[in-house]
Amino acid sequence: MNGWNLPAPDQWEQMAWNSFMEDLGNGDLSGACLDPEHITSWYIEAQASGVVCGLGIAHWLLRPEEPRPDLGIRVLRTDGDRVERGTRVLEGRFYSAAIVAKERSALNYLMLLSGTASLTRKFVDAVEGTQAKIVDTRKTIPGMRSLQKYAVRCGGGTNHRRGLYDGVMLKDNHLMALGGVSEGVRRAKRSAPHTVKIEVECETLEQVDEAVAAGADIIMLDNMDPFSMREAVLKHRGRCSFEASGGVSLETVAQFAATGVDLISVGMLTHSAPSLPFHLEFERDPL
Repeated sequence: MNGWNLPAPDQWEQMAWNSFMEDLGNGDLSGACLDPEHITSWYIEAQASGVVCGLGIAHWLLRPEEPRPDLGIRVLRTDGDRVERGTRVLEGRFYSAAIVAKERSALNYLMLLSGTASLTRKFVDAVEGTQAKIVDTRKTIPGMRSLQKYAVRCGGGTNHRRGLYDGVMLKDNHLMALGGVSEGVRRAKRSAPHTVKIEVECETLEQVDEAVAAGADIIMLDNMDPFSMREAVLKHRGRCSFEASGGVSLETVAQFAATGVDLISVGMLTHSAPSLPFHLEFERDPL
């Protein structure tokens, strides 16, 4: 057990190692004060309630690299588990200098990804009982997309397209350059593989009608009020899927879900979720 809620995200080892090396540089000047042979028992615990995520990375960074009976690490939870303040999620026994050197890198991932998973869970809980799925966006921290989208899944959300390469989404600027919705959908159908769905961002009900008539698979209802969203869904139900976007918060998401949309995209899951605090402590009485 290493904490991952499989499948794990792509290329996480390189990201974790780069983060650690960014912190370590030419060496830990503070850790140099410690006896390199000193061994201690340690643990990580949550300092607030939420959903834990990032345990696989923390385990990988803090694990003993040599097999010895007096060294070890235990993962006490799995990514996606709910935790309360004081819940221990990892514990182990290792060289003190190694632990203090890697502590911040491990906690940074744990806090950031748990924050996204926790906020996602709040949105998912808020639309419980409806057909709406909470989905993420491409508004991610540069270089962290695969990890943040993994955290969304751990929080019960659903991933939208991963990038420009695995889905067509015609937004306002595309439509402006292409001359309108119908022409945009026509060109997308001509250029995209037949296995790829075509999504169109619509700001008015007239655009919705045009996009549906042109054969769009998904309609993004951008910054529409719930009444207009409901009208669009009722008029075209069964002909395409509908995604609500813009102005979504924990206070408004239930209203959007009640309109009958299939998806609700929430940018704040990955661009402004508050971190969930964790800390690492040495045991007073080592095992």
